[in-house]
Amino acid sequence: MWKKLCPILILILVGAVSISFAQEKKSKIFKIGVTQIVSHPALDGDSKGFEKALADAGFKEGVHVTYDRQNAQGDMANAQTIAQKFLDAKVNMVHSIATPTSQAVVKTIKNIPVVFSSVTDPVDAGLVPKTSPPGTKSGTNVTGVSDRWPVHLQFEMYAKFVPKAKKWGTIYNAGDANSMVHIKEMRESAKKLGLELIETTISTSAETLQAVQSLAGKGVQAINITSDNTAVSAFEAIVKVCNEKKIPLFAGDVDSVPRGAIAAYGLDYFLIGESAGKKAVQILKGTKPGDIPWGPAEKFGLVVSEKAAKAQGTVIPSDLLKKADKVIKE
Repeated sequence: MWKKLCPILILILVGAVSISFAQEKKSKIFKIGVTQIVSHPALDGDSKGFEKALADAGFKEGVHVTYDRQNAQGDMANAQTIAQKFLDAKVNMVHSIATPTSQAVVKTIKNIPVVFSSVTDPVDAGLVPKTSPPGTKSGTNVTGVSDRWPVHLQFEMYAKFVPKAKKWGTIYNAGDANSMVHIKEMRESAKKLGLELIETTISTSAETLQAVQSLAGKGVQAINITSDNTAVSAFEAIVKVCNEKKIPLFAGDVDSVPRGAIAAYGLDYFLIGESAGKKAVQILKGTKPGDIPWGPAEKFGLVVSEKAAKAQGTVIPSDLLKKADKVIKE
């Protein structure tokens, strides 16, 4: 009797295990809300790097994770609406890209893990406690990666490209806390370098063309666009005027060089997103976000474009060409 029952019992057990495994696998599909302030190559690269880190760790899209990708189109009201949507949808995690969207998420969401990236000063932005400097644990539902740029080193290097340029211009959104941190450092750097910095502010990307035309009209000899998502999202408008007026253009993110800047000494935003994604993997495996130290990106590179230099009437010094990690030819 027992011998007859054994095969049946084995089949029942195997079936039960299979059902249990299937249920477990189904229950491990994590919903991740992704909120991005605007679309441009740097922030888009951040998003791709994040998802690659998850895929490399075995969290495949459609199998183990799903992404609800949202873009605020540069509007804080949209950013707030997106944050509320994620809260109502009870997503398992939020990846917030850039300062404004991260602020909206942290203000709204308190019990869901949040991983920020491409944020200049998470402490000043109120994303992590003032008692949590870079490299420490927040103790909250938040962790992430900062994109604090080496602003002084950038300005110092760009000045070497055009040593005769003493009057520099910049464009930024004064309503973006991320931008204001960098602009403050730019002002200090210009003063140290003995340069004059002419500032023009915008509130939407549609105002960028008029802003750069204004700078040209004020006789700027070079333009440096720092970490401002609004201006960078309309970078082609800046390039157009700089090419027409032969004004050397520099940027803080390396993704802006293929778009028309002469050079950028900065961050690879794909790697920023990838670093944030690795923190997300830890969370998906059970670690609390508040126990994962947040911190800055560490790798910088110099990318130059001979094509852009020619279009803007500039010759790149040979010593700077040698220092470049990547050179875009004509």
